[in-house]
Amino acid sequence: MPDLLLELRSEEIPARMQRKAAGDLRKMLTDGLVEAGLTYEAAREYWTPRRLTLDIRGLTARSKDINEEIKGPSTSAPEQAVQGFLRKAGLSSIAEAHVHSDPKKGDFYVAHISKLGRAAEQIIADLVPDIIRNFPWPKSMRWGPASAKPGSLRWVRPLQSILCTFGPETEEPVVVDFEIDGIRSGNITYGHRFHAPDAIMVRRFDDYVSKLEAAKVVLDADRRKEIILADARNLAFANGLDLVEDEGLLEEVSGLVEWPVVLMGEFEEAFLAIPAEVIRLTIRANQKCFVTRPQGVDDALSNRFILTANIEARDGGKEIAHGNGKVVRARLSDALYFWTTDQGDLPDLAELEASAEKFGLDLKKPLDQRMARLDHLGVTFHAKLGTQGERVERIKRLAEELAPTVGADPALARRAAVLAKADLTTEVVGEFPELQGAMGRKYALLQGEHASVAAAAEEHYKPQGPSDRVSSDPVSITVALADKLDTLVGFWAIDEKPTGSKDPYALRRAALGVVRILVENDIRLALAAIVGKASDLLSFFHDRLKVYLRDQGARHDLIDAVITPQSDDLLQIVRRVEALGSFLDTEDGKNLLAGTKRAANILAAEEKKKTAVAETVEPALFRADTEKSLFAAVNQAEKQAGEAIQNDDFSGALLALSVLREPVDSFFEHVLVNDEDQAVRANRLALLARIRAATGQVADFSRIAG
Repeated sequence: MPDLLLELRSEEIPARMQRKAAGDLRKMLTDGLVEAGLTYEAAREYWTPRRLTLDIRGLTARSKDINEEIKGPSTSAPEQAVQGFLRKAGLSSIAEAHVHSDPKKGDFYVAHISKLGRAAEQIIADLVPDIIRNFPWPKSMRWGPASAKPGSLRWVRPLQSILCTFGPETEEPVVVDFEIDGIRSGNITYGHRFHAPDAIMVRRFDDYVSKLEAAKVVLDADRRKEIILADARNLAFANGLDLVEDEGLLEEVSGLVEWPVVLMGEFEEAFLAIPAEVIRLTIRANQKCFVTRPQGVDDALSNRFILTANIEARDGGKEIAHGNGKVVRARLSDALYFWTTDQGDLPDLAELEASAEKFGLDLKKPLDQRMARLDHLGVTFHAKLGTQGERVERIKRLAEELAPTVGADPALARRAAVLAKADLTTEVVGEFPELQGAMGRKYALLQGEHASVAAAAEEHYKPQGPSDRVSSDPVSITVALADKLDTLVGFWAIDEKPTGSKDPYALRRAALGVVRILVENDIRLALAAIVGKASDLLSFFHDRLKVYLRDQGARHDLIDAVITPQSDDLLQIVRRVEALGSFLDTEDGKNLLAGTKRAANILAAEEKKKTAVAETVEPALFRADTEKSLFAAVNQAEKQAGEAIQNDDFSGALLALSVLREPVDSFFEHVLVNDEDQAVRANRLALLARIRAATGQVADFSRIAG
């Protein structure tokens, strides 16, 4: 079966767009081929800075002929229905339809559609130009004289050539011929811009790859990543260093070069006085280079960095490395200025005294000055939620309230809350926003703050995702909870809640953070008192908890059985689910579930029919010993389970309830609930209600599957 090779070559595509663009091209073309009636065995996409490539194997050479009937409306149907049928069937007039008869339904129209199959080349020639014109680039441009014309071609960067060949391995492939805005498809590509700029004639994918390799182009992005990583590790090791690996940077750099050449540059050791995070970000953001560290040392960097060139220079890359070093030194000079400036006094200290007094700040300390300035400048947090200073005041109050529950020192929690946002006005964070928190920690330690206060400046932002760690320091936990809860309560108060896939303020992440902090640190916290009247916020927490528990492998029906609209202790919910899951794995658990669900179902059915149910169980109305035994067992189980729950012993509560298994089974075996005597029936239904109430202390068994 034939194979298809497609290459769209352009000027440099931004690295961040390449992988998705190649995937979009594969999906759009393969979907179009299948929709046109073709099948294929395999498809793989490739990309470099200057090309998107598709290799599609085993593509059918022709689509099948189609013969089908489309049933239409009755011949007496109104004109509107007839016109709809014509549009659907692709007929120009009703004269092209046939009339069929049905003994029951009478005469109706039928369209007989016959479509001859099409050659794959024709289908491809129609599809590709349409895909190119409608490609979903985040940003695109027009170029050249044709750009002045309406509807002219747009691409991420000027499109330069299109290669498109099709054919089986045993024959000479053909060029799939089409043209778009003056660019005609062919069997020609071009290699490396500097090393091999001449035209290359290509037949199929295998010789395409080998000829590109010979022309200094590595087509496979993952192979380029492997080359860069291996060469960078080896070069660092040869110089007595370790590479500081960075997967995100590796992905980006592999999208900047077609022929990776790894080199080493350096800067003055004096710049190592700057924090390692700042050095790394400076070099990464500005020069797309990796940093190194002395072998076996984790907390310090060396003054050597590794860059990836796109050319094999005649001098072995000395000038390239030297040029990058000059730029790196200039950027690090800026970073050193930011770092030292942040540790000095602000020029407007006299204006900050009121803010300092409000928050109990010491204006002799640099970080305190920055917090005072944050308040003094009235930096807006949100138009409806006030300034950052007002927000810090709220977080401080809430942190003091939460500290005893968490087990933190209230004074340390208050101090940590006051300084947590102070680094937002530092020069380093202004240049590198991603260092907020990390710089707050460093600056706090430099001015002699308690280690827990410094840690909270960074860790109160955590966790920032499912894979991010949760802090275990009580002060960090306290400030993190205060920060996230203030955010959630505030945005609920102004009715700025997540809708569908939109969550511009990351409120789902904040709620999941609260869930993880409480559960993973075994903290009992009554959320109802904090969320106040925003009951739907409590429901929002329940939704995030369900997501968290399902990711941990918990059964969804057990979660639903435990959570009620009033449940505000998330840790207690988790412990109930854990205990319930373990209990239901036992024979007693399975049998009690069956008996309890039977009782609940009978009771629910009778309540629906408005059958009388006695308010209390009256032993005098018992007619069978099994009723007496069940009543005694319910009284005992309800009491013992209640006591266990008071001690947060949910396993103990379920163990207490397990004694109901035998009397419940015996009751249903020997007693007819719907007795003819109305009083007896109402009494027995009340006994079932007692079973439901007793087990309901732990969970709603009626919601459990099985």
